Amino acid sequence: MMPAAEAMAEALADTALRPPVVPLVANVTAKETTDPAEIKELLIEQVTHMVRWRESVLLFATNAVEEVVEIGVGRVLAGLVKRIDRDLATVSVGAPAEIDELVKRL
Repeated sequence: MMPAAEAMAEALADTALRPPVVPLVANVTAKETTDPAEIKELLIEQVTHMVRWRESVLLFATNAVEEVVEIGVGRVLAGLVKRIDRDLATVSVGAPAEIDELVKRL
């Protein structure tokens, strides 16, 4: 996976990020961050490091997160969220029309 991490680093080197409106929960640390430079590093690390998905989902609940949105094909992550915390609502979107609907709802 190192070649993929190197490709990710190269792609992110020229990508400008702004601080997110809400903190990002990094899967490799299960902690929040809003620092764009740190977010880039964590995205690169995620390619080769262990993902702390369970701890990340548990952090959502302690921060009053009510709904988790899975973007992409399938519902694997939504299913994992439900196994960890049944109280979290989940929605999965993949097709452009589904994403458009989600944006309207939010």
